Amino acid sequence: MIDSALTFMPADTEAHDPGFEAAGALAAPLAGRARRPIRISGGGEVRVGTASWTDPTMTAKGVFYPDDVSTAEDRLRYYATQFPLVEVDATYYALPREQQSKLWVERTPEDFVMDVKAHALMTGQPTEVKRLPKEIREALPEKLKEKSRIYGKDLPAEVLDAVWDAFKRGIEPLREAGMLGAVFLQFPRWVFPSNEARDLIVDAKRRLEDRKLTVEFRHGSWFNEKNAERTLRFLTEQQIPYVVVDEPQGFKSSVPPVAIVTSPELAVFRFHGRREDTWEKQNIPPNERFRYLYDVDQLADWAARIAEAARSAKQTHALMNNCSGNYGTTNALQLADLLEQYQA
Repeated sequence: MIDSALTFMPADTEAHDPGFEAAGALAAPLAGRARRPIRISGGGEVRVGTASWTDPTMTAKGVFYPDDVSTAEDRLRYYATQFPLVEVDATYYALPREQQSKLWVERTPEDFVMDVKAHALMTGQPTEVKRLPKEIREALPEKLKEKSRIYGKDLPAEVLDAVWDAFKRGIEPLREAGMLGAVFLQFPRWVFPSNEARDLIVDAKRRLEDRKLTVEFRHGSWFNEKNAERTLRFLTEQQIPYVVVDEPQGFKSSVPPVAIVTSPELAVFRFHGRREDTWEKQNIPPNERFRYLYDVDQLADWAARIAEAARSAKQTHALMNNCSGNYGTTNALQLADLLEQYQA
């Protein structure tokens, strides 16, 4: 299905950035509402969660976590009592380690699910050389060792293979435990619709083997009048879930809110907020870029679309990426509450 009939009005900053205390008051009556997957009538399960559990504004005292939840271990354990799904963002910046994945498995229930963002080098984006594992740094050509940041396209084939292999090893404990939801391939705004780009996606699917992958684009041309049908057809033929996004419109990087299901196994929705003044602003932290609290009417529109998607996919993931303080967790609770009207 293709459906982009959402109304995007200019954001009222005050209404959508009321402060963490006000957001907490909205969340209080909904405590525990998103704790379990929601079975949609005539369809599959919907899991609701956030794209972080460790943002400094989220872990600040009195925002989301109880005062006695102060360690990394305790925060994940607590988060997993409130939501059945989370996105791991740190793997975009540094390749995952097996030991860390083992700890995630140990600290969460067996039915908990983690979606893991692909490392930057896997999607054509730059990474800091100093953050690569020692064995990969040492394998770099001398001219790349001297650089502070490198791109995957500049790597010798065997080094790029090593990056993919390290990533897969790092998430293997999640896969073995049945807790790996999908690997998120988030392509940058300079990746346009082309045969080369589509080949990159097919190659990623080959490399990930039996691990689910999803694709998120950061340029609206993938769904303009010329390319929309071809993009949809390509992803559907490959049975690769497309990450449906809600984000500010009117920018070259803006992808329209096209609600589509391209795989019978999984549908994914990510909510970036609609903060226009920070969307393409340089050198600001994510908790400022995505500092936006959705109102209930906005979420209700999406709840209907998510329920419809869940009738075409076995699993549906809805992730709030507006992870500034408790905005993401509050909206996740509200969305789960709205989805209950569609449950079996």
